[in-house]
Amino acid sequence: MSGKLQTELHMRKPFSSLEEEAYLNMVRTVEALNHQLDVEILKPIGLSSTQYNVLRILRGAGIGTGGLTCGEIAGRMVTRDSDITRLLDRMEERELVTRQRDTVDRRSVKAFITPKGLALLKQLDKPLSDQHRRNLNKLNQSQLRTLIELLEAARPEA
Repeated sequence: MSGKLQTELHMRKPFSSLEEEAYLNMVRTVEALNHQLDVEILKPIGLSSTQYNVLRILRGAGIGTGGLTCGEIAGRMVTRDSDITRLLDRMEERELVTRQRDTVDRRSVKAFITPKGLALLKQLDKPLSDQHRRNLNKLNQSQLRTLIELLEAARPEA
């Protein structure tokens, strides 16, 4: 029996294993969901998904904290970016983040979210939440919990 992905990819031969089919289904699904999110919500306001990710991380670190270093941000990213410094440069130009040298360790530079960055995230909260619900509304609460458990079980240990 031919699966949906096999048909979508116009494959003549079946996948070599269930693991391959499962893996490629995960990649295809994530790619489709991210593309939709980028096109419909992030790109119109000139934000990339990695920039959104950084803003989300800095907001989660809290206002008035000691900020986060590039390494700390990189460790919390949902998707990896090889050049956090350059990413922060672009975000600082847009006044979404600010950076300061640590007063204790002058070698360390910490990033902070700005009021403008917070306002942008607040503007995105509802549209993103609504988009997630629309994208996954075919799954009930039990299926969503099962999906989360399965994805966590499949993910390699960090």
